[in-house]
Amino acid sequence: MTSLFESQAPRPLADRLRPLAMDQVVGQGHLLGVDGPIGRQVQAGRLSSMMLWGPPGTGKTTIARLLAEHTDFYFEPLSAVFTGVADLRKVFERARERRKGGQGTLLFIDEIHRFNRVQQDGFLPYVEDGTIILVGATTENPSFELNAALLSRAQVLVLNRLDDAALEELLVRAEKADAKPLNLEPEARASLRAMADGDGRYLLNMAEEVLALEPSDKPLSTNDLAQVVQKRMPLYDKSQDGHFNLISALHKSLRGSDTDAALYWFARMLDGGEDPNYIARRLARFAVEDIGLADPQALVQATAAWDAYERLGSPEGELALVQLVIYLGSAPKSNAAYRAEAAAKRAAKETGSLMPPMHILNAPTKMMKDLGYSKGYEYDHDAQDGFSGQNYFPDEMARGRYYQPKEIGFEREIKKRLDYWQKLRARKTPGEPDRDGGKT
Repeated sequence: MTSLFESQAPRPLADRLRPLAMDQVVGQGHLLGVDGPIGRQVQAGRLSSMMLWGPPGTGKTTIARLLAEHTDFYFEPLSAVFTGVADLRKVFERARERRKGGQGTLLFIDEIHRFNRVQQDGFLPYVEDGTIILVGATTENPSFELNAALLSRAQVLVLNRLDDAALEELLVRAEKADAKPLNLEPEARASLRAMADGDGRYLLNMAEEVLALEPSDKPLSTNDLAQVVQKRMPLYDKSQDGHFNLISALHKSLRGSDTDAALYWFARMLDGGEDPNYIARRLARFAVEDIGLADPQALVQATAAWDAYERLGSPEGELALVQLVIYLGSAPKSNAAYRAEAAAKRAAKETGSLMPPMHILNAPTKMMKDLGYSKGYEYDHDAQDGFSGQNYFPDEMARGRYYQPKEIGFEREIKKRLDYWQKLRARKTPGEPDRDGGKT
């Protein structure tokens, strides 16, 4: 029960505007709508344990509280940051007592990923026997941070980052709550939403600062707004999801030859504080994995750009990486070498320890010569066309075709050479079976 003095204490705008019903939660209609997983549970009056995964300020705590209110469960909120095993034991005991009286308990754990594996296992028996309905909130990928056993007993629901329309709805509510408009130029209002970066709580905190300003006939411009509120740092954890999501976006943009998108994701990573050396290493990998011999200069450019960055440092050296991103994005693409490696490794595992054919083994001793080592070997430089056409695979193994160059970039020229040698080989050793079951 709220005391008289507590009710008179000032409350932040974000707290005053906290939704009182599910239909007041913005941006999460895919979960809360009539056909959404949470909406269906509320309609049925039956809850199951769940993990709410999403960025900060998207309504995870609010949804958990409203779930309890709409279903008559007792709401027991805890934060994994401030909770130990002793605290959890007390919560479980209280939940048992409520259950005897016919009331269920919704245990909400904020930042549940902060619990270690042993602590997470402690929830299992109480979730299984229905003592509690567990609702966890996390900003981190549950598949990385939570036990498989716990995940198997809870549905993972993904909350969306608030889009522009949802953020605008929050600004309108803020203006109604304070009974006055935000004194902002249209461009500044759009900038305010952009600065929130999808976080509704952060948006309302900034709006509260603007609403608290002295009245003025002149609306704030974008530059004025920047003086009033602090720009939010991008949501980017170099060791977690933001890190992997953005490098994946950069890699796939390059693979899709969308140079502009690749530059955008590259800039996002730098803005988030990523180590440029990490990006350089991934770009070098891209050069060999997705371009390869379609443009042999790609790897040369990658190592040169990486070297230039290490010599120049930030920010000057970052321009070398920008140049590399542009080069890789606009280069012809081929994964033929990448596929060839996988195919050759697969064949090596399948064939075990087959010996090379005797004619390509060196014979440094008389005994080895007597055994047939190097017998019949043809020196290619002495052969017609500089090509002997001999077999270099094990005698018990059919010829393999692992490298399949594409008709693109420099690989087009490589393919011509391979096709030429294949014709010569077929002429010298007609009827030789290959690994694909055909004849060469």
